[in-house]
Amino acid sequence: MLQMSSTFSSLVAVFLLFFLVRHTCEARDAFACDPKNAVTKNLPFCKVSVAITERVKDLIGRLTLEEKVRLLVNNAAAVPRLGMKGYEWWSEALHGVSNVGPGVKFNAQFPGATSFPQVITTAASFNASLWESIGRVVSDEARAMYNGGVAGLTYWSPNINIFRDPRWGRGQETPGEDPVLAGTYAVSYVRGLQGTHGNRLKVAACCKHFTAYDLDNWNGVDRFHFNAQVSKQDIEDTFDVPFRMCVSEGRVASVMCSYNQVNGVPTCADPNLLKNTLRGLWQLDGYIVSDCDSVGVFYSNQHYASTPEEAAADAIKAGLDLDCGPFLAVHTQDAVTKGLLSQADVDGALVNTLTVQMRLGMFDGEPSAQEYGKLGPKDVCKPAHQELALEAARQGIVLLKNTGPVLPLSQHPHQTVAVIGPNAKADVTMIGNYAGIACGYTSPLQGIGRYARTVHQLGCENVACKNDNLFGSAINAARQADATVLVMGLDQSIEAETVDRTHLLLPGRQQDLVSKVAAASKGPTILVLMSGGPVDITFAKNNPRIVGILWAGYPGQAGGAAIADILFGTSSPGGKLPMTWYPQEYLRKLPMTKMAMRASKSAGYPGRTYRFYTGEVVYPFGHGLTYTHFIHTLASAPTVVSVPLNGHRRSNATDISNRAIRVTHARCDNLFITLQVDVKNVGSRDCTHTLLVFSAPPAAAGHWALEKQLVAFDKVHVPAKAQHRVGIHIHVCKLLSVVDKSGIRRIPLGLHSFNIGDVKHSVSLQAAALGIIKS
Repeated sequence: MLQMSSTFSSLVAVFLLFFLVRHTCEARDAFACDPKNAVTKNLPFCKVSVAITERVKDLIGRLTLEEKVRLLVNNAAAVPRLGMKGYEWWSEALHGVSNVGPGVKFNAQFPGATSFPQVITTAASFNASLWESIGRVVSDEARAMYNGGVAGLTYWSPNINIFRDPRWGRGQETPGEDPVLAGTYAVSYVRGLQGTHGNRLKVAACCKHFTAYDLDNWNGVDRFHFNAQVSKQDIEDTFDVPFRMCVSEGRVASVMCSYNQVNGVPTCADPNLLKNTLRGLWQLDGYIVSDCDSVGVFYSNQHYASTPEEAAADAIKAGLDLDCGPFLAVHTQDAVTKGLLSQADVDGALVNTLTVQMRLGMFDGEPSAQEYGKLGPKDVCKPAHQELALEAARQGIVLLKNTGPVLPLSQHPHQTVAVIGPNAKADVTMIGNYAGIACGYTSPLQGIGRYARTVHQLGCENVACKNDNLFGSAINAARQADATVLVMGLDQSIEAETVDRTHLLLPGRQQDLVSKVAAASKGPTILVLMSGGPVDITFAKNNPRIVGILWAGYPGQAGGAAIADILFGTSSPGGKLPMTWYPQEYLRKLPMTKMAMRASKSAGYPGRTYRFYTGEVVYPFGHGLTYTHFIHTLASAPTVVSVPLNGHRRSNATDISNRAIRVTHARCDNLFITLQVDVKNVGSRDCTHTLLVFSAPPAAAGHWALEKQLVAFDKVHVPAKAQHRVGIHIHVCKLLSVVDKSGIRRIPLGLHSFNIGDVKHSVSLQAAALGIIKS
């Protein structure tokens, strides 16, 4: 009887295992070109051996106008007679596969996905290889979910707008305020998402929102009505830099145009931006999509076109290929009928979208037979992915203050730590916006609890902290604990899409709570901040009772573990701020609607970002402490570099009055300055060092110039007492050029100053008519 029961149990177990495997790994049906479809399997657009350009041409030639216009929107309709299913283009993967867009649905097979830190936090790592690794993991999970029928392959991420104003609610989604940092992030993350297999795509990324988009809802002005007045100078040397890098270097498959107008023209109806710049000058190989409903917005809200048909025609003729929203599906056919648009214009848009779908393999038959077809539920939230999320959080956390130094805290299991604050038990708060469902969460309280006994008090009911009702119990906990950690800051109720901040201070009574707890604390008090944007915490910076300050951004699903690892020294901090932290006073003469980057003394305008602002700061761009000390030594560097001219006489190629060479007149290929820097760890801890290299142009560059700019960065692990040599390669035309008031990029001649940590070095750039580089 026992034998029979055991055998029966084994059979049941085998059956259940078979059922589970069958129903969790069941292959997705083909989107198109199903080999079982006798009608389509021999058509040219279904033949993988035929060039994609010919396949696309064949498919478009078989579509009716009615079918074509229904493919111009995010929820593209099926074409049953040609074996094509409907497709939802809108999926998001800002820092993990997200269900913000309708293209992703979590279910029992895929209950969540790895949720990495918000972009502003991973940007603080200044680690390009980390960003690419995150992209690879996200695309693995995206492909797995596509194979499971719950996700698409087109992801409208990353957001690479410049974090121009510290109040912007969506600044958290961006890589920060520096154009080179944002552009490098874009290139790295896009490569991770899309893969590097030539014309084939793992998933299709999208760099957004093009361009000069960085205001949501401030002081009665919203993004649907905002006309950004931007100079040619600022467009060229700030707002467009990350997009140019994303397209030209990252080879992104898509760019999204924004809601706002730029100098009176909606970006999604501007042929100069879309056709001439994106597709012409930068050679975008992919599709251009509107921000959601922005075609309808420029018709209804901005009154840019007289009729819906004119709006549809304006968008498509400007270069828009896909509408996130229904507008083009409703009005394009009438625009063609009225002669405002030709079928050739519609076909041109479809060429770009269908080509991307074919590059994704969506017309290659069954997904299970393709390169990524074996990815499934086992490849989502796998341990290696979750460990990378933890490591990304560790690398992105920034140590702002460490008096003594008191940090790291000693690891005594019997010590008691008071963990106080509205973000102490944060879970969903840690993943910021445009996030999905995380694999799981480790809150700061849970993370600290792995190292010490904890006493938890909220102090404030939430981040709004409208009263002091809970102050007493928090103060009492601090009086009795061996150390106090205050986990404060913001959340999506304070800064988010459609929510711009009105000030830079901690909300409500938070500052009061922090100060009173610090005054009463028996042991050291450490302040941990969660926020996407900068916070004026001058009070804490100057308070001797607050001995340590960490900024964690929104650190992702494992944020609490990462915070604790930094606090207790299991990991060492190495993050640097990707944006300037301004005092509240900075906002006094700075409306969000003022787009100018450069300061104006006569107008009392302070300028924006570290590149142009010279006033007082709470913490500067690039600030971040470590648990050790690094010394930099310049091992080798040129003092003079000749800039070869591109077939022009010197008198024609240079602006003598301003001593600068137009970039278009220089031979830029392989024109690099190489610096060899020795980084020595003179402390007692092994640490990873974030090396930032800044340059400043010659003083003679005048009004064209900026205060300084980031030209290179690197991440290097240096054991205690060891030294590591780092090679820094600086492209002269891309990184040492400045932009004049006409939007022309020039290379200033004369002494360029470099700052590498505590080392300063100057290099003289000189024009060389013969094109010989000397150093």
